Amino acid sequence: MFKFGSDLLPPEGMKILIVLFLSFIIGLEREERKAHGSHYAFGGVRTFPLIGLLGYAISLISGKDVLAVSLGLAVVGAFLLLSYRHKLRTSDGAGMTTEITGLGTYMLGVLVQQEHVWIGAALAVVSMLLLELKEWLENLATRIEPEEVVTLTKFLLLSAVILPVVPDQSFTPFALNPFKTWLVVVAVSTVSYGSYLLQRVTKQKGGILLAAVLGGAYSSTVTTVVLAKRASRESEPHLFSGGILVASGVMYVRLAILVGVFKPQLLETLGIPFGLLAAAAILGGWLWSRIPDETSKKVEREWVARNPLELKAAFFFALIFLAMLVITNLVVTYLGRAGVYTLAGIMGVTDVDPFIMGLTQTAGTSTTLHVAAAGITIAAASNNVVKGIYAMSFADRRTGVMSLALLATLAAAGALCLFAV
Repeated sequence: MFKFGSDLLPPEGMKILIVLFLSFIIGLEREERKAHGSHYAFGGVRTFPLIGLLGYAISLISGKDVLAVSLGLAVVGAFLLLSYRHKLRTSDGAGMTTEITGLGTYMLGVLVQQEHVWIGAALAVVSMLLLELKEWLENLATRIEPEEVVTLTKFLLLSAVILPVVPDQSFTPFALNPFKTWLVVVAVSTVSYGSYLLQRVTKQKGGILLAAVLGGAYSSTVTTVVLAKRASRESEPHLFSGGILVASGVMYVRLAILVGVFKPQLLETLGIPFGLLAAAAILGGWLWSRIPDETSKKVEREWVARNPLELKAAFFFALIFLAMLVITNLVVTYLGRAGVYTLAGIMGVTDVDPFIMGLTQTAGTSTTLHVAAAGITIAAASNNVVKGIYAMSFADRRTGVMSLALLATLAAAGALCLFAV
């Protein structure tokens, strides 16, 4: 680990230099902060290296004895507590960031001595970032709305709390796996949540095409309905119909990502066709939107997607996904390939994600890879036709006709891809 410089210094000497360097830069940051402050502050370029060396020395002489290291941490913590009490008496609104950093510096020395150099260096760098970005982080905390914190908490609940404890084994003759089911929920929620965050960050920025791109990653069907309703109030048929086509192009990117995560063999079949369809739809929609209309004007975004991480919605998606797995298995068993294709066409009327994710689970087992790839292609094409009908229903006549024609063309191109899969 310490080959560099081993001819000049023994391994323990290199460790001491690492501790000195890492704790010195932490102390340097605190010294700079202290110089610009108007009240008492603990430590600087001498104190923090001494704390780091103390942690190193105690860890060295105690060997594997955790008690000695813990007692050393308690002693350092006691001195830091005295410093903090003095700070409270001499200044208003005193924080304890420096004192906590001192405890971290002590542990840095312990970690390096015990050969956890990478962890010690990482902790030092992260500590520096947190200390230097104080104002930015505090401003960020004031800008984040409370409901966004709740949304992030829900995402962590879905992915980091529930997922690890779900049993990873198959049940029933349909081989229903709770872990894989919830993993699908987490994957779909992650893509939708990422799009949702981008829409929040870029709120009131960009125009209709940016809304179409971000909305297509969230849900191209919802985006189509929203843009169609907005088009009924504007006189920009080319702009809105082009945006609707762009959203459907992004849908193919979204599906390719999800399919690639759960069944890479399917992506080998669908990757090129879906990539071409996405590129054609996004580029074609952009070019179409640039055709000037009678009253061309700048149209701003209005819509931001709803929070996609409602727990009820997650559990409902899981139930729909399980239902699709069971139905797909029954269709394959009793109706064969034609039944799968018929079901794929029907599912285009609704949210295609549960059906497509179900095919990723059955592909290669109860369903051949070819049938699964064709079913996914049919479901996406059917969904495009349905979105065209939605656009006809909610938009003004010109926008609706253009949208239906563009999406029907995209659906036909998707149907031609069946020859490639």
